Amino acid sequence: MAMMAEEFESMAASPDALDLHRFRKVVRSYIERHHYKAAIFWADKVVSLSNGSPADVYWLAQSYFLTKQYHRAILLLNGHKLSKNPTCRYLMALCHYEVGEFHLALDLLEHNDNNSISRIKTEGEPFSVPEIDDTMSIDCSTHLLKGYIYEASDNRALAAESFRAAIQADPLCYEAIHALTQHHMLTVKEERDLLSSLPLSRTCSDPESAVVMAVYETRVNKYSCPSQPLPQPVGPLASNADFITAQAEKLYYNCNFAQCYRLTQEVLKKDPYHTGCLPIHVSCLVELKQSNTLFLLAHKLVDLYPESALAWFAVGCYYYLIGKNEQARRYLSKATALDRVFGPAWIAYGHSFAAENEHDQAMAAYFKAAQLMKGCHLPLLYIGMEYGLTNNPKFAEKFFKEALEIAPDDPFVLHELGVVASSNQEYTSAEVYLRRAVALVEESGVVVVPEKWAVLLNNLAHICRKLQKYEEALHFHQQALRLCPGVSSTYSALGLVQSLLGDYEAAVVALHKALSLHRDDTTATTLLTTVMEQLMTQTPAFQGDDNVPQLDLPSELVGTDTNTSDITPACAEDPLSDTNLLGSSIGQPVMHSSDVGGDSLSHSESQSSALIIEDMVMDDQSP
Repeated sequence: MAMMAEEFESMAASPDALDLHRFRKVVRSYIERHHYKAAIFWADKVVSLSNGSPADVYWLAQSYFLTKQYHRAILLLNGHKLSKNPTCRYLMALCHYEVGEFHLALDLLEHNDNNSISRIKTEGEPFSVPEIDDTMSIDCSTHLLKGYIYEASDNRALAAESFRAAIQADPLCYEAIHALTQHHMLTVKEERDLLSSLPLSRTCSDPESAVVMAVYETRVNKYSCPSQPLPQPVGPLASNADFITAQAEKLYYNCNFAQCYRLTQEVLKKDPYHTGCLPIHVSCLVELKQSNTLFLLAHKLVDLYPESALAWFAVGCYYYLIGKNEQARRYLSKATALDRVFGPAWIAYGHSFAAENEHDQAMAAYFKAAQLMKGCHLPLLYIGMEYGLTNNPKFAEKFFKEALEIAPDDPFVLHELGVVASSNQEYTSAEVYLRRAVALVEESGVVVVPEKWAVLLNNLAHICRKLQKYEEALHFHQQALRLCPGVSSTYSALGLVQSLLGDYEAAVVALHKALSLHRDDTTATTLLTTVMEQLMTQTPAFQGDDNVPQLDLPSELVGTDTNTSDITPACAEDPLSDTNLLGSSIGQPVMHSSDVGGDSLSHSESQSSALIIEDMVMDDQSP
């Protein structure tokens, strides 16, 4: 023991005799193998043996950070006066960010950008430590962290600017692309401009640049053209989980929920906790009304990840699906508390209020979602629908047009604009919007969802009837019946159009069918009475055989006037009164995944703004 002590003293007296490379290598090895306690222990000894070498102090502070000892890491770096080094200063700022001290973190990062302007007082000029410094990566990391700080402080404009700067500094920094696209900070044009401006040639060869652009293009332009196919993957990327998830998301926004569900199942079979796929999968389960499957998934997520906003979002969606909106709001509120920028949770939160006709609270949630999701049109669409329900068509039209600028090919937005135009008696404009929506459904590969598109066809038929295009109105009502044959209001509308065409017998059949489906349909009853009276005036009492014997009337009826010519028929030029047959909404567009979009959760009938057609009010039996 005495011998060992003498050897240690001799090494301490001459530090050059001790090679610390072996101990430094041990520290890195323990960090890579996640033995953080061992790394801290030996890193601390190396710092002492090297008399506080900046690189050794950095690795000890890094070990403190990995074990969530943030204040200890800050004190260590400050104690060795390493705040002048960009890498150490970034690590200090990251520690401040993790404990919620955003202003201190921002001060350090601003000093990193410009040493002459800062509220942090540091002595001397910045110095480099070659062992730990990497100028490009630190520049990117600094901008990325500033973006997170601005986003946490609700300054989304500066956050987007910082994320853009990060991706320009390092084009392979996916975190910046994820923050910009998943949090919907950019419009479609801004996303395209960003991708085209990436300095890929500076760091990648041409084949590598092609791979980067292919994977980045799956992250942008999700809503404006959902029917547009994704770019072809590069070789083996076709089976990559992220690429399959992007394909599923496209299918989701095309309302092809069944195929989307098959793809998300394929991804989750390989990776049950794929964070990009789970929001889409949850939204699909809501659209397909698979409450049992959603319950099991939500239960598993909460057990495994109780601090994840996604887990509580799944729970809230389950309660929303089964109609327990108060419980849904409780869990969705917890999701938004865990992740303030989780847009799908805010949209679902608004849906839970809208389902109970709580329009003010629903709009407040949708406005928050719109603030968080600048590049997504869904919150704007929902705000417009709520304004329509509160009889404010002017504001409804304003938000619908804003949504249309973001997603010009969304049939849901076009349909709602048609409804607003109809309520303003602008029937020509309404016809343009609705015909365009129908054309998109028929030609753009959008999968037909009967309950949603039948309402669109019926409303286009109402507008055609208003414009006296009765044959086209008849055609669209018949198309709606092919999609949803059990809706009484569609049969009532069909009967009205047939009566306007003079086909009273077919109108009677249609109105009887409407009453068989909904016997309390007062409008169908009124229409049937009117049509029967019209039919009686035009049809003789007996048809066929002309040799019908003369009826011998009883003597007490002799002299009674049996002529019915004094019954006034409905004038052909005076059409039967129109009716409000259907509500406007074709169901809410699906919620985004960053939705989940979604979507996307389905919109209840009560959330439809009414398509008002004058004269007679009819019960709304639309789905």
